[in-house]
Amino acid sequence: MATYKPRNILITGAAGFIASHVTNRLIRNYPDYKIVALDKLDYCSNLRNLNPSKSSPNFKFVEGDIGSADLVNYLLFTESIDTIMHFAAQTHVDNSFGNSFEFTKNNIYGTHVLLEACKVTGQIRRFIHVSTDEVYGETDEDAVVGNHEASQLLPSNPYSATKAGAEMLVMAYGRSYGLPVITTRGNNVYGPNQFPEKLIPKFILLAMRGMVLPIHGDGSNVRSYLYCEDVAEAFEVILHRGEVGHVYNIGTKKERRVIDVAKDICKLFLMDPERSIEFVENRPFNDQRYFLDDQKLKNLGWSERVIWEEGLKKTIDWYTKHPNWWGDVSGALLPHPRMLMIPGGRHFDFEEPNRMSHVNGPKLPNGKSKL
Repeated sequence: MATYKPRNILITGAAGFIASHVTNRLIRNYPDYKIVALDKLDYCSNLRNLNPSKSSPNFKFVEGDIGSADLVNYLLFTESIDTIMHFAAQTHVDNSFGNSFEFTKNNIYGTHVLLEACKVTGQIRRFIHVSTDEVYGETDEDAVVGNHEASQLLPSNPYSATKAGAEMLVMAYGRSYGLPVITTRGNNVYGPNQFPEKLIPKFILLAMRGMVLPIHGDGSNVRSYLYCEDVAEAFEVILHRGEVGHVYNIGTKKERRVIDVAKDICKLFLMDPERSIEFVENRPFNDQRYFLDDQKLKNLGWSERVIWEEGLKKTIDWYTKHPNWWGDVSGALLPHPRMLMIPGGRHFDFEEPNRMSHVNGPKLPNGKSKL
């Protein structure tokens, strides 16, 4: 199997959750690679996520937007970029219901700007596009075989639709212009540094505050979770061994219902699930299950290493030691957070009738969601 060796890598969205773990891993393991980290420092990015890399001589951080064609072209030329790992995107489904135009702008237009810059410069040897398992749409509850890389794309919400649209652009530039593209589609990821709009860090921070854990619907929705370091290793493998023109699922066959995730967190915090969990109105579209066939990636030599119990304990330990990593995140901890896409910081819609309740205090009434 041929091994690809990059020289100068541009990582977009590098101060975000998954990309920061990938960046730190590559900096740590490959001192001869130059890593240029590009991030506009949106609400779910944090420069502190890159603390392990900031003093390394082969690391450079640039604050900027992938939607700026001038900036992207400038970086490709001046930094002699030969490899792009494209993580930058709006990713939270709940936000996409109220801010769907921003998802189109960031996920589709931003990807298009990158692809066009690659075409113009003609120097890119690998373009790794990071997508999601959600582009496949809902998996049948009784399916025993997961979606493989050639499965039809049937996105069911604005977020996954924009990610599928970005994939179509990546595929088109690969076919029409010979751009050396690779696409990944991954299951849910959890671990340190994740902004707490996502399920696991949200539940952990709520448990730390002695508040109830709100579950959308009846909690029967099934998801597969991979620990962040396992996912970072998957990208390391795909970078070096992935074949141009191919798609790779990054997944696990170990599935968990949302209600079981909440119960596991309650157990580790010594909380009574009966009193610490409440069911709230479901979101407009909430696919029951995503299930991936990950054999293709395993054939490259990757395998999941961190078991759920170990990864969850590591994650809880990190948030316990870093309770203020993200500053004031009370808006993100609402049952149905709504991020207002305003430059310059985190802005939440606090008018949502659903409010957080304390486990040991009187529960506030749940109003009807505006969604």
